[in-house]
This record gives sequence, C-alpha cells and structure tokens, in this order.
Amino acid sequence: MIRTVIFDLGRVIVPFDFMRGYRAMSEICGLSPDEIRGRLSASGLVVELEAGRIDEVEFNTHAQEVLGTSMPREQFEAIWFSVFLPYTLIPESLVAGLRRNYRTVLLSNTNPVHFRGIRANYPILDHFDAFVLSHEVGAMKPSPEIYQAAILAAQCKPAECFFTDDVAEYVEGARRAGMDAVLFEDAGQVERELRARGVHWD
Repeated sequence: MIRTVIFDLGRVIVPFDFMRGYRAMSEICGLSPDEIRGRLSASGLVVELEAGRIDEVEFNTHAQEVLGTSMPREQFEAIWFSVFLPYTLIPESLVAGLRRNYRTVLLSNTNPVHFRGIRANYPILDHFDAFVLSHEVGAMKPSPEIYQAAILAAQCKPAECFFTDDVAEYVEGARRAGMDAVLFEDAGQVERELRARGVHWD
C-alpha cells in the first residue's frame, strides 16, 4: 500500500529550458549560447552548487569569472532562474488532492537560487509536506544517500513510497533503495500509475 507520493521537480512538476538562460546571458557577455553552456559544464560549478559543496555567493562569483561578466548578483540570479517556464506539467489539483490522503514529498537535484524562485512562483509547491533537496542533503541522485533522506522524509517503509522522475537512472536509483518508482512521461501516465496502485485524490 502506498503511503507517500514523491515527485521529482524539474521536468516533472516544472518544465525548464536552459537555452533560455544561455540566450539571455549571451546578450550580456557576448559569448554564444553553446559557448556559455560549454564553459559552465567544463567548470563543474553547477554540480558543485547542486551538491551543496559551494554556496550561491561562491557560484555567482566563479560563474561570472568563467563567463567574463560582471553584473549585480540579483541580475545574474534572475537570468539563472529564467530557464523555467511559467506553467506546471502536472495539475496543482493532483498534488493538493493527494496530500489529503497521503504524505507528499519533493525530491530534487536543485540549487538554492532555483528552488527559492520556484517556491515563490509556483503555488503547487505549497501542497508538499517535505522537500528533499540535493544542495541541503549534500548528495545528488542517484546517490543512495539522497534516497535515504527521502525515505526518512516519507515517514514510511521504502516499498510504501511511490516515486516518479523523468531520468531513468534516477528511477533505477530509487528502485535500488526499495521504492516503487516509475519513469515520468506526462500527467496522464502518472495518474494511471497511481490509480493502478489504488491511490486516489478525487
């Protein structure tokens, strides 16, 4: 029996497109979007931030050095957040309904800048009982540590957790931790998977 429903965040609840941010940054620094993506990837800074090994101030400083820019932190963070699209991939009513009967947990590889913005701009997050975030846990999916943190937040046995993520590797990591996990396709598919397990939210 499912007692807790756990959702990934990016491309499960909130869609994103990193090219939006790269294009906005390109207009300021003069580098092409592909060059910006390459430099940030090679620097490893995004992973360091999401794993909690550097804070957002350090990220801001070093990322701007890598890109050759010098702008106020607020402007940089606004561009960094602009990757998210202004709608959700699953309806708010689904999570709100689930929360009436089950515990709801968010499990995400994310960073403080993105999560702070999402928390403020997407009311769907108001319907979660707990947030398990990589930069706070100090581990990223598919590391076992973050799934154990999610199970603690779920307050039930691993097999009583339903989890969905858009990355197959992360779904497999959850299954290794004992969770009932499925690869996210769209809202309708997740609703069917939940109903097949006797989960209701109407």
